Amino acid sequence: MKHPIPDHNPMRGQFVAVAANTPVHFALSVHEGVATVMLNRPERKNPLTFDSYAELRDWFLGLQKATDIKAVVLTGAGDNFCSGGDVHEIIGPLTKMAMPELLAFTRMTGALVSAMRACPQPIVAAIDGVCAGAGAMMALASDMRLGTPQTNTAFLFTRVGLAGADMGACALLPRMIGQGRASELLFTGRAMTATEGHAWGFFNALHESAALLPAAHKLAAQLAQGPTFAHGMTKTMLHQEWAMTLDQAIEAEAQAQAICMQTQDFKRAYEAFAAKQRPQFEGD
Repeated sequence: MKHPIPDHNPMRGQFVAVAANTPVHFALSVHEGVATVMLNRPERKNPLTFDSYAELRDWFLGLQKATDIKAVVLTGAGDNFCSGGDVHEIIGPLTKMAMPELLAFTRMTGALVSAMRACPQPIVAAIDGVCAGAGAMMALASDMRLGTPQTNTAFLFTRVGLAGADMGACALLPRMIGQGRASELLFTGRAMTATEGHAWGFFNALHESAALLPAAHKLAAQLAQGPTFAHGMTKTMLHQEWAMTLDQAIEAEAQAQAICMQTQDFKRAYEAFAAKQRPQFEGD
């Protein structure tokens, strides 16, 4: 796969194919630039453990240096997405930890969301069945979400005696569905139905379970075939402009677009248009 840092550039050595590193705590497959990350404990509704949190964090961080991945599909094995942190493998041990250990854990979980937001590749979450706790936060941290009529999404931190403020929930969720709706879900911990999630803008679309993963792969493939450098710029701007005034955002986008106008993909798009052909983007 072509990379915006060419082979002869002395910086090129830091960029690697991440698919070559086989994960232990989730399933990974890569096809034509689309990586499918599958949480793979279906008998327990795909809960996270200390190790899977850390491995997912490190894998998404590695996408900033990836040469082989242009888009990501995030999903769960079986009939569910993710039930959150494993009650026995995480919640139980946490009750016995001291404050410094607890803070190390909460920072690690938050770092997973930060890594997902910082990677330049668009992330499409394919969400069926249970999507709860940290699983709901991984869905929220994705760039687009596809669900099924059976999907129930719950930010259930208050159900275990914790604040709704977890892994960036109080920043991300109100921007997604509005302050009032987010407040209701974060205070009560109740599940948001698929119909509510679609109407409120949490889900981009709903599909029957059998069609969910194919729809997610189709969307991710379309993104992977697009101008991936420019996609990364779009994701950066969507993230950074939360903290900007309108004038600052307009100036930041002016600079971002001028940078994109320097790419070969921009020239390819013009040449293809002039020739009445479809552009073949290469990400440089």
